[in-house]
Amino acid sequence: METTVLSHNLCLTNTLTRKKEAFEPLHSPLVGMYVCGPTVYGDPHLGHARSAVTFDIVFRYLRHLGYKVRYVRNITDVGHLEHDSDEGEDKIAKKARIEQLEPMEVAQYYANRYHQFMDRMGVLRPSIEPLASGHILEQIELVKAILAEGFAYEVNGSVYFDVQAYGKSFPYGKLSGRVLDELLATTRSNLASQEEKRHPADFALWKKAQAEHIMRWPSPWGEGFPGWHTECTAMSHKYLGTPFDIHGGGMDLTFPHHEAETAQCQAAYHQSPCRYWMHNNMITVNGQKMGKSLGNFITLEEFFTGKHPGLAQAYAPMTVRFFILQAHYRSTLDFSNEALQAAEKGLQRLLQAKPALERIKPAATSQVSEPVSEIERKCYQAMDDDFNTPVLIAHLFELARLVNAGADNKADFTEGDLASARKLYTVFVEEILGLEAAGEDSRLSGRMEGVMEILLDIRAQAKARKDWATSDLIRDKLKAAGITVMDGKDGASWKME
Repeated sequence: METTVLSHNLCLTNTLTRKKEAFEPLHSPLVGMYVCGPTVYGDPHLGHARSAVTFDIVFRYLRHLGYKVRYVRNITDVGHLEHDSDEGEDKIAKKARIEQLEPMEVAQYYANRYHQFMDRMGVLRPSIEPLASGHILEQIELVKAILAEGFAYEVNGSVYFDVQAYGKSFPYGKLSGRVLDELLATTRSNLASQEEKRHPADFALWKKAQAEHIMRWPSPWGEGFPGWHTECTAMSHKYLGTPFDIHGGGMDLTFPHHEAETAQCQAAYHQSPCRYWMHNNMITVNGQKMGKSLGNFITLEEFFTGKHPGLAQAYAPMTVRFFILQAHYRSTLDFSNEALQAAEKGLQRLLQAKPALERIKPAATSQVSEPVSEIERKCYQAMDDDFNTPVLIAHLFELARLVNAGADNKADFTEGDLASARKLYTVFVEEILGLEAAGEDSRLSGRMEGVMEILLDIRAQAKARKDWATSDLIRDKLKAAGITVMDGKDGASWKME
């Protein structure tokens, strides 16, 4: 089956909604979607948030259309080496060694942190979230299948994918637009494992664990660990079959990760992995990709607290989400404080439409029935055009303008108009875009931290002067406001009741 990369020329949701016979979901009406998730060795940053929000929108919209979506997003907790090559130290194992922890302590801690921050941003949890370390057997079986087909070879306990052997039967490089001969000519030849490989472009399916390597499992080839690309092919096949419907991830994964996945799947299962590829573009800072490897990333915690030299203030989770949605997922999104501050104001303007709807007093005749129905049509048209959230948001601002006119008695809404406008707001702003006014309370969290530091410092000074009356007054007033102060040997801390 031919696999398609989404582009402006293809409307995925039109295919889903208008031409269901062409889409042919794997387990109709079940849509299978697999998205490459985080490698959990550090806190999530804005780049992680963009991918999560992008496919959260896809998940939400397909469910709104009536599809049952099996959304699988993996967690990489093993087999991800430095510089994403076949060399170096596993990123999680390296973190564990530095912090003197078990690797799975590191993975669990940062997986929990990832979930906490994505929850705050309104990202729905996937249907299944498999761990790479929990599917070692499936990955071993995948490697065995590729070996049996003649597209891999074993050397000294490691197994490599044979790119040239594969290239004789299938077009390696088709997904990313790479040419095999160019890959062979430009692949680095100064890596230690190159002497084991038949060709420089070959990649590891299974790596022999050296003596110092902490994470290792038994296999037919000796103790080792899976290559980075192996996990997604094995887990997507286990939970969604082959081919499934949508495979998503960041654009930077197109090569080598998704190219390798395509080759592995074709070699082992004789099919392309999916019907549609979706790749979200990158976050940039001054035109350069934001990422851990470049050291220019800003974590979500820093965004929410404002504690980063590159930030002018703290930004609420919903502001960050709205900032991401203002660009099409396939466009680059350049970070700046000005852009985030504009997003903050725009979000407030959009969210204020909800209370404005409640202030409108219905009239006997309508001036807005046609505009509301036209806005609804355009909202669906925008989402059906490759999930075009910036165009959708522009139409929702039209709705907000109309609602504000009604609240100011400059446009007449009937009861039916109000019902239609409220439904339109609920469906597109809250259910599909996932924007909630309640989330804006968290924009004060960074400032709240600062205020509490000041109060606890004043209280500590009062205690040092043995001014117990002032110390107790601060504690009791905070208690009445729902904040408990807890004294400890390292000073006072606080929590919201």
